[in-house]
Amino acid sequence: MIEARHIEALTNLLGEKGLLTAPGDRAAYETGARYDKGRAAFVARPASTAETSAVVAYCVQNGIALVPQSGNTGLVSGSTPDDSGRQGVLSLDRLTAPFELDRVNRSVKAGAGLRLSDLNGKLEDTGLFFPIDLGADPRLGGMIATNTGGSRFLRYGDVRRNTLGLTVVLADETGTVLDLSSDLRKNNTGVDWKQLFIGTSGAFGIVTECVLNLEPAPKQSATALLVPSSPEQVATLLVAMEDALGGYLSAFEGMSGNAISAALDHVPSLRNPFQGGIVPDFVILAEISRSTPPREGEQPLDAVLEEVLATIWERDDAPLADAFVGPPHEIWALRHALSEGVKHSGRLIAFDLSFRRGDIMPFLAHMKAEMPEHFEDVTICDFGHIGDGGVHFNLVVAKNDPRIADPDFEADLRAWVFSVAVEQFGGSFSAEHAIGRKNQVFYDQYTPEKIRELAAGLKTITSPATLGAITF
Repeated sequence: MIEARHIEALTNLLGEKGLLTAPGDRAAYETGARYDKGRAAFVARPASTAETSAVVAYCVQNGIALVPQSGNTGLVSGSTPDDSGRQGVLSLDRLTAPFELDRVNRSVKAGAGLRLSDLNGKLEDTGLFFPIDLGADPRLGGMIATNTGGSRFLRYGDVRRNTLGLTVVLADETGTVLDLSSDLRKNNTGVDWKQLFIGTSGAFGIVTECVLNLEPAPKQSATALLVPSSPEQVATLLVAMEDALGGYLSAFEGMSGNAISAALDHVPSLRNPFQGGIVPDFVILAEISRSTPPREGEQPLDAVLEEVLATIWERDDAPLADAFVGPPHEIWALRHALSEGVKHSGRLIAFDLSFRRGDIMPFLAHMKAEMPEHFEDVTICDFGHIGDGGVHFNLVVAKNDPRIADPDFEADLRAWVFSVAVEQFGGSFSAEHAIGRKNQVFYDQYTPEKIRELAAGLKTITSPATLGAITF
């Protein structure tokens, strides 16, 4: 616990609605999206950049550690406090202003506490959208802090690519407000400072406002479920689709049969689209889209997709075993239900990995062969973004498995998976979930010493006080 005088001072800065201290009020901010739970000294909820600056300055001056929290949808214990009861949570949930659309510049200035769904809801009538497609509904500040990518990274890129400017509060004694809110797309006048705060888990500063690039919303789309003739042919199929479709290809998502079956078992609203109800071992969700409305005489996208798939089907190397062209809303409903289905299948131990695109399927084949030898009765339910090299490598253990109570079991399992991914396949242990307490040991292990020294130096320059759940 922290002293009562600090609670009184913070209440004076934020008002009663801006500071939560009762256990019941704090509970939602202390519990993460995936099992992690801590205990906060308080939850600060500033409603402006100025209030954020004042709170941060007070906490730095009085040695109070802060954990910034956005939508609290992260999976690596990066947004929740530890169990000491001495860390304060600084929530972005009231930082929903401003909202300033520049239609000509195709950009928007928005508060970091605005949820992704609310942002795109406000943009619905403009013909524009923020093109990061996620199963969760995070707030913008957290998306920036973790540099999220999502299912349409293949076409639109990640948050880093779509961020034009930021307003950031630094964790120093004055709560310095750093105005990096330029909405220029080209500005080569020196270091691009905003990049320091994208993908660094909130440790370098707290984003309170952002200027984001917007894209024309798709007016037409077509989707298909593709069954590759073998795991080895997935890469061939991806290249063939890119060669034939170019910029039309907006998604190329991989889904294991185990993950699909879990979704069908636990999400009753889903329809099983596979012949005879038999789920293949591995399925690709492919999407093509146009941002223009249909024109007279223009070939419909369903026909374009069917034509391309027919051509690929006839190739001598036969990368395609089967295909189902279907309604986009039904096919995407299956993809977006995977996380929910896997979560209800047992105790979930989740990994967010990335590889060179050609190494994804060899990695998955290696793990399916080796898992029973290292960890019995662990089910692999993988899915992910094959088009950009990302894999949500989910492992499920039965809910009554006694190993769940042994903290060494999960630690050993994580260490083994990361050693294979990083050391044998040259991958990353964090594709887009960033680094929280769960990944701290692996950041320390796999990040070269000189890089860690540089990162620590930048942290000292920007926010010398304790900020966030990771130590750079």
